[in-house]
Amino acid sequence: MSTKFQFKIEETVRKTRLDNFLCEEITVVSKIYLRNLLKKEICTVNGLVKSGGYHLQKGDLVELEVDVSVETAMKPERIPLEIVFEDEEIIVVNKPAGLLIHPTSAQKTGTLLNALAYYLNRENVNLNGICKLVRPGLVHRLDRLTSGLVVAAKTARALKILSNHFERRLVKKKYLAIVGGILKNDAGTIDAPIGRPEETTHWNVTADGKPALTHYKVLERFSDKTLLELEPVTGRTNQLRIHCAHLGHPIIGDSAYRGREFSRLCLHAKQLSFFHPANNVWMELQSEIPAEMKNDYLEN
Repeated sequence: MSTKFQFKIEETVRKTRLDNFLCEEITVVSKIYLRNLLKKEICTVNGLVKSGGYHLQKGDLVELEVDVSVETAMKPERIPLEIVFEDEEIIVVNKPAGLLIHPTSAQKTGTLLNALAYYLNRENVNLNGICKLVRPGLVHRLDRLTSGLVVAAKTARALKILSNHFERRLVKKKYLAIVGGILKNDAGTIDAPIGRPEETTHWNVTADGKPALTHYKVLERFSDKTLLELEPVTGRTNQLRIHCAHLGHPIIGDSAYRGREFSRLCLHAKQLSFFHPANNVWMELQSEIPAEMKNDYLEN
């Protein structure tokens, strides 16, 4: 499942490091895999091989070919999955908070990909536990701390089509968030660019960041908190967490962005809407608010 990515660099990402840019734009594989690809000198900018430390310039043409299924050639693990939808082309699961999407340098097992690799090949896993057949292809990410809907492709065709739809922003996502304080407006839009200064590893609102847009709607107000529906138009790293904090109402449980202390991040991907890659039927899948968010926080 190899896919060629091409990016024409705009003014908003000028001076960004190549490795940071690719990790932000290509979400179908892990960041560590992308950085390892850059070390192999197969990424070109304007036809010339560049390292991850190259600083992008306006007008640059970045090209990179990625095997988007390579990371699923792993030992499958029997981890429980809550399946929301499945057919021959795709599978949609409800990811719990705390579960990593894919392996990292620090954690190579116990991820959603390990679980999917087992589930999709549960009748064909050999004695050594090596997966030989279906290799799930993730087309988007959820933070480890965020719960909710995730779609994965079961075929190369589905992976290619869904990846294209995500890139073109044809896929619609809605989230539930519990934030601190009382919002005055019933609805609104947060238009604030997101970037990461060279000297930090922390993403935040910056004047020279990449455009980031989030719509929000108040669902219910409580004495000291608000339940929001969030709809990201763009897909920047930590966008919803950053935008809520920028609004002055950080998400409960988000210690990185000054959120009130709680046992988990109160952010849940509740709705995923997209065109089915095989028949082009518009699908709208839903997930209820997790019990720990509702029972342990909203009702207290």
